[in-house]
This record gives sequence, structure tokens and C-alpha cells, in this order.
Amino acid sequence: MRSDADDNATLRQRLAAAARGGRYVLRNVRPGPSPGAAGSAPALCDLLVEAGKVAAVEPAAAAVAFGDGACVDAGGRMALPAFVDCHTHLDKGHISPRTPGADGSFPGAMAAVIADRLSHWTADDLAVRMDFALRCAHHYGTAALRTHLDSLPPQDSISWPVFEELRRAWRGRVDLQAACLVGIDFARDEQALEAMARRVAAAGGVLGATAFMVPDLDPLLERMFATAARHGLDLDFHADETADASVDALRRIAETALRMRFEGKVLVGHCCSLARQDLAVVDSTLDKVAAAGLAVVSLPMCNLYLQDRRHDGTTPRWRGVTLLHEMRSRGIPVALASDNTRDPFYAYGDLDMLETYRMGTRIMHLDHDIGDWPLAVSATPAAAMGLTDRGSIGAGRTADFVLFEGRSWSELLSRPESDRVVVRAGAPLTGSLPAYRELDRLVGLTPD
Repeated sequence: MRSDADDNATLRQRLAAAARGGRYVLRNVRPGPSPGAAGSAPALCDLLVEAGKVAAVEPAAAAVAFGDGACVDAGGRMALPAFVDCHTHLDKGHISPRTPGADGSFPGAMAAVIADRLSHWTADDLAVRMDFALRCAHHYGTAALRTHLDSLPPQDSISWPVFEELRRAWRGRVDLQAACLVGIDFARDEQALEAMARRVAAAGGVLGATAFMVPDLDPLLERMFATAARHGLDLDFHADETADASVDALRRIAETALRMRFEGKVLVGHCCSLARQDLAVVDSTLDKVAAAGLAVVSLPMCNLYLQDRRHDGTTPRWRGVTLLHEMRSRGIPVALASDNTRDPFYAYGDLDMLETYRMGTRIMHLDHDIGDWPLAVSATPAAAMGLTDRGSIGAGRTADFVLFEGRSWSELLSRPESDRVVVRAGAPLTGSLPAYRELDRLVGLTPD
């Protein structure tokens, strides 16, 4: 028979009542790892929460007393910091029902998205789909998120104002950032790139591009770096999303950052082709990435879905992900992120970062020992995004964390934990996921 402490509905009620009092102790909880931590299941702790912040964290023991106040027993639950999702595409999300021609391949996805964008991406369409996606992410426990925005003019004049309005509406719930997304060949037009940088800077955004292989890639990267430095912008690149071992934009980005002594933050996503290259090439590239201070984000579910997809009745031969273990051994910051959701680039997903971390663990063997790999969905992406109050549970931090029924990494990673308890500023969230029927009018389905 389960005790009240093991019942999530009861736990929510007790947390809500305790939070209204302004001060309480959350006993017998296992906070996930903080930077520098390692080991197996986190030890039992007691958390003192005051005015929406964690005032103290102490080992769980009868002798530990925080004075008067309500006590809530977590029953040994694991607690992870509120998630940080540093690579998403909110503007593409949930268009799968109206892109039936997509075939799961990268070229097919690109063509389907371009056609959909030209036909449907009005301000209303974007606002509804992006808000829907944010409600999903918030429900699952994400507190900060960066989205790429397709920004080839004239789409930039539609998408960026929508994003800025959503950011205002979501302030205090999800910290939102945006990076422009254009092909690297866009930088050939200096005036257009300058105008884009001004737009991005005015919106507090990040300068981004897909760094695909073109003959003038190096000078185009230099122009991107110089423009970012001039406007005080960070950089975010898509790179090497292919099985072609000759594709090496990651190396070029690192060399450019070193050559230009860039002082801003640089995040590079995908980097799939690295896993297909000879060891000597890998070593040389990663040495440069480490020296340049780049951070890398892997998108395990999307790349597993797209890479090595075959339409000849044969099974894919590789996982499509980059070399996170080799990167981490060199001190390169590595993160995991959701990427696309229910669109031609990834037909599934719901911006649930526990799913991303759970699948990443299985796909890339981020276990035995778990170590500090959970930082890849919390503290590491927070640092890459320049966020100082995100990614860990500790004294002085906002009490933003997620309580799970799992009491160990094995229990946590074995179930979806769909009834998790999301705590924000010390109080539990209530409500449910948005229903897909809300999107029916946008995707051509007849409402019920």
C-alpha cells in the first residue's frame, strides 16, 4: 500500500499549501548532480525553501532542523533542476499533419518545410503553434529555451515580432532566446547580414546560420564572426548534419574563432559527420574546438531519425550522433536538446527534456557511470545561453526543479514519468498538456 508521500496528487497539494506559507522544508529528496559532482544515485537531502528560493540544502537527517515551518516529505524522489533546452525550432513545430509529402529524409524535410513556410507561416499561424509548443515545454519542466527562427527575408519580418511578443507573454515562466537561421551563403550579402544583425541585436537575440560546405566557407564564417563581434552578439551554428566524412564545418568554425579571437559564446549543433572521420582528423578538430572554447549540442532524437535513413528496405547502419564522450574528455561543454517537434525534420517529440535525456542516454551510452551527464540538460546549456540562475539546485537559487517518482537513475530513466511534479519558485504547477485539437484549424483537420 502506497503512503501519501508516494502519491503525486497529495504531494502537489502539500507543496502548494506549504508554498502559500512562504517557507517550508522538502525532506528526503535526492537532488540531481551539480557541476563537479559524480557518482550514482544522489544522496538524500532536505531543502529549505523560502520566498520561492532554496535557502539551504543539507543531508537528510533527523538532527537537521530548519526551525518552524511546514514539512513536506518527498519520499526519496529524485529532483532535477528545471530543464534548459538550448536548440529548438518552435517556428516549425507541429506542421507534420499538413506536410504529408515528407519522407523522413533531410532533403525531403527541407523541401517540405520551405513549401509550408511559403504557404502558411503568417503571424497568427506562428503565434498559435509556438505558444502551443511552449505550453508543452513548460508543463514538462523546462524553464529556459532557445529557438532558431527561419529568417530568410521576408520571413524575418513576420517571425521575429511574433517571437518578441511571445517572450513578453512568457516572461517569468520560460526564459526565451532566439537565434536567426539562414544559410551561410546569406553572409555573401554584407548589407543583408548587417541588417539581420541589427534586427537580432534589437531583439536581444543570437546570430546564427547553417554552415554548409561552400567554396567560400572560411571568408563567410569570418564575416559572421566579425559581424557578431561588432554588434556584441553570440553565435549559434548548425553544422555537419550529414554522414559525409568530408564535411568539416565544425573544424572551420573553431579555426575561425581562434583566428579572430572571438570573445562571445559560440554554440554548434549536430556535428554528425565527425563520427565518420578518421581518428587523427577527429583529434585535430576537437583540439581546436577545445582551444576555441566552443560548446556543442547534440540532438539525438532528430539525428537518429534523419541520418542514414534508407528507402530501399534496408536498416540504417549508424546512430547519426556526434562524439560527445570524446568532447567531454577534452573539457568541451556538451549539451543535449530537443531540436524539432512534429515537423518534417522529426515527426515526433513534445519538447520533453526528460525524454531527450533518457533517449540520449540510450543512444550514446551516457551511463555506467551516469556521472555528471545530467548536466547536459541543465547547467551546461544554461552556461551556453549565458544564464546564471538556471541549471542547478542550490542555496540562493530559485526553487525551480522537477520531482520524479524515480528514486535512482535506473528508476528515473526507465519510465516516461508523465505525472512528474514540476516546481517553480517553490510552488507546484497545475494543469494539463494542451490538446492537439487546438491546432486543427491550422493543420487542415476538422475540429471535433
